[in-house]
Amino acid sequence: MRVLVVGGGGREHALVDAISRDQGVKVFCAPGNAGIAAQAELVNLNSDDVLHLLRFVDDSKIDLTVVGPEQPLAVGIVDTFESKGKKIFGPRKLAARLETSKVFAKEFMKRWKIPTAEFRSFTIQQREELLAYLNGAKYPLVLKADGLAAGKGVSIVESAKDAEGELERLFVKKIFGGAGERVVVEDFMAGVEASVFAITDGKDYVVLPPAQDHKRAGDGDTGKNTGGMGAFAPTPFVGESEMAAIKSSVIEKVISATAAEGFPFKGCLYCGMMLTSDGPKVVEFNARFGDPETQAVLQLLDSSLLELLEASASRKVGSYNLKLNSSASVCIIAASKGYPDYHESGKEISGLEMKSDTSKVFHSGTKLSGGKIVTSGGRVIGVTGTDPGGRIKKAAEIAYDRLRGIRYDGMFYRHDIGKKASDLEAMKGQSS
Repeated sequence: MRVLVVGGGGREHALVDAISRDQGVKVFCAPGNAGIAAQAELVNLNSDDVLHLLRFVDDSKIDLTVVGPEQPLAVGIVDTFESKGKKIFGPRKLAARLETSKVFAKEFMKRWKIPTAEFRSFTIQQREELLAYLNGAKYPLVLKADGLAAGKGVSIVESAKDAEGELERLFVKKIFGGAGERVVVEDFMAGVEASVFAITDGKDYVVLPPAQDHKRAGDGDTGKNTGGMGAFAPTPFVGESEMAAIKSSVIEKVISATAAEGFPFKGCLYCGMMLTSDGPKVVEFNARFGDPETQAVLQLLDSSLLELLEASASRKVGSYNLKLNSSASVCIIAASKGYPDYHESGKEISGLEMKSDTSKVFHSGTKLSGGKIVTSGGRVIGVTGTDPGGRIKKAAEIAYDRLRGIRYDGMFYRHDIGKKASDLEAMKGQSS
């Protein structure tokens, strides 16, 4: 079987790694990165270059295309491929609006009574009305850019002054371009976050082990929002009752509601949840696998990922037999100095050669230069440690041990990924 993975980050490296476990599979990746090159044949095409990707699929007789990032989904790669009879994993453009427009997603949830925070939305032309609303509002509040912002378009504001500063960045400085010309203002939700991936064919679905992401750049959830500085799976904060509520009140409603509105969702429905005192509520939807959660979650899968992705693309998820192991996995992101703002690149990376049965290095922002692997992005690598015994603390220790052997100028990472889950493990151990 011949498979094309579209994208070039850590999520795509994890997808390539998992797909490559199947026998007799030839994997290509467009554009890929220096790490992916060791497991797949790289294709020098951007992930949103839809027509050239389609031509490559034709010429190379690709059996299945797997879309990693959000941008190709936003421009309709699935629509184009399916119109030409090509098998592809991911939602069509209209369904991808659950991610590409925060306003659309919030209004969709309101229509179908899917639990989420109360909200209002405003355009750049409604700035004065928005400022008046913010001056009379109760804080903290959450401000979200409407469009795609690489996971960085969300800010928690503690006062009207903070909110006005954020609006200056969105409306005047236009740090997210057109993505920030509409904003969603949400009530702040207190609780524990969780990421839940539902793989669906538009009718049936399977749910992968729940994970937890770490968005803030600094230890103790301080600093700026990023695309994600680490993740662990499974999260012990999602028990059977929480998962049952997420399935019935979120996943099943989305699947039935998108079908009813004429844009059935097929692919990976990423449910970003907040576990509140009033039950699980949706923070956001993504229309693809999360990054870095994917690097942790896929280590817990014993059945074939490729078969699952093909089942989704072929509308046969109902016959897929999901098999999970009892491991725990922790992924830690190493970033470039200055991330998530301007960051340095071109720094040589050392220490990548070591092999391990319990850790993997997934490349996010790397490239080959002069025969050496150098940094090329804000998030550079993700080191994933896996403990077969199911202990988050042990998995984190494995990942950090591996990470300490890797070096490049300007390298930084958080030192507390998985700590909340480890603390819960310790408490349960003391009480048992």
